[in-house]
Amino acid sequence: MNKDAKIYVAGHRGLVGSAIWNNLQQKGYTHLIGRTHQELDLLDAVAVREFFDKEQPEYVFLAAAHVGGIMANSRFRADFIYRNLGIQQNVIGESYRHNVRKLMFLGSTCIYPRDARQPMREEELLTAPLEYTNEPYAIAKIAGLKMCESFNLQYGTNYIAVMPTNLYGPQDNFDLENSHVLPAMIRKIHLADCLLRGDEKAVRTDLQARPVVGVNGSSSMNEILPLLQRYGITAEEVSLWGTGNPLREFLWSEEMADACVFLMEHRDFSHLCPSATMEIRNCHINIGTGEEISIRDLSALIAQAIGYQGRITFDSSKPDGTMRKLTDVSKLHALGWKHRIGIREGVERLVHWYRM
Repeated sequence: MNKDAKIYVAGHRGLVGSAIWNNLQQKGYTHLIGRTHQELDLLDAVAVREFFDKEQPEYVFLAAAHVGGIMANSRFRADFIYRNLGIQQNVIGESYRHNVRKLMFLGSTCIYPRDARQPMREEELLTAPLEYTNEPYAIAKIAGLKMCESFNLQYGTNYIAVMPTNLYGPQDNFDLENSHVLPAMIRKIHLADCLLRGDEKAVRTDLQARPVVGVNGSSSMNEILPLLQRYGITAEEVSLWGTGNPLREFLWSEEMADACVFLMEHRDFSHLCPSATMEIRNCHINIGTGEEISIRDLSALIAQAIGYQGRITFDSSKPDGTMRKLTDVSKLHALGWKHRIGIREGVERLVHWYRM
């Protein structure tokens, strides 16, 4: 990519999109294009076409998606498949119609079967049933990577699909209803720590910055305390979903962005697929660390970073999700990229960022 190329980052205000935007800027790219959801609804096919007509981007990072944690995925199944399919259809379709030189589609490792062999290689795709709790989202992401693969095979486009593991970092979503496991745990343990220390001001500051179902820092403690208790947060303990036994892999979002930009700069679709074969599939790339930690041990790591001295319990009546989900990143390493930030350093960084 030339430094003055027109690059559209869809989802440039989100966790991954903002990290990609910053990485591109740091590397000297000068013509970045971004639109907020208010400025451009990616579910509006006419608006997306008009945007591409006007801007004519040469490169596209499709980091926009409708995302959430296990609670949101369980409750809003139709939203997760409908919205993600719509976003992908519109952005990839207009990229093809406007001759975008290269596109990167960001999926998720939830595309792999619930009982996939560990660590999960790209070849595990579509070999067995998916995890039920996030099946609609996973199907949408599988459709996106297959759309990229199919456009490449039929039309000779250069679209790359990457499947990141669980991501965390600056600009993460800490909403108690819809966030992923790590930021949700950070916020819950932070608030439990504030209650344990009797720091009402810190609780109000947190809720003022990120209100929960209409309750904010100006609400009375008679409203705040029952609300937090609904999410397992009290002065005595913090209760987390599941058994604490599932193993998860986590990647710092800024490193995910670095991997994405590296691949867009140095690798093409032709580098990702086997040659001289009748069936070309599984050309996507896992992006992760190849390292895992249990949810229970992660909670202890977060408590240590926060300085929380209270109890952490687990509610086994709530779902665990997939018990183990570790990516095989040998393909990524062979392409020339490897992570540097481990989970302990990353948690300390994010706790510091959250408390700023």
